[in-house]
Amino acid sequence: MTTPSALDIPTGVPFGRRLAARLVLVPAVLLSLLPPRRIRAVLEVVRRGARPATAGRAQAARDALCAVSLRCAGPRGCLPRSLGAALLCRLTGTWPTWCTGVSVVPPFAAHAWIEAEGRPVGEPMPDSYFARLLAVGPASPPRGAPHH
Repeated sequence: MTTPSALDIPTGVPFGRRLAARLVLVPAVLLSLLPPRRIRAVLEVVRRGARPATAGRAQAARDALCAVSLRCAGPRGCLPRSLGAALLCRLTGTWPTWCTGVSVVPPFAAHAWIEAEGRPVGEPMPDSYFARLLAVGPASPPRGAPHH
């Protein structure tokens, strides 16, 4: 028997952002099929040159993915949702911290999410609920490079 639940589908996402979310959805799903080390390698290349994402920008990207994909909005869509949100941020020149990890309390479960400004974005659990195992944050500028 299953327990019925309602998905929280964001409304009011602008058309252009929904369109961009659909654009990154296929690459996000394809990336989600790769082993973790490959995902990390791809994301480390993609993030180059991006500024750190703000919490608002990251939340807007996450909302857009959930608005265009029932899979991403669902409880088992965390990996494509987090990858898609990171890629959508990258289209605007920013990068959140993409994370995977496990819950620190039973029942133990794997999870993927994005963070911005040092906090998980759009997650209903407390900040310390998951322990990071892998993270790809914004790239640090090269030594001696001017900061903007």
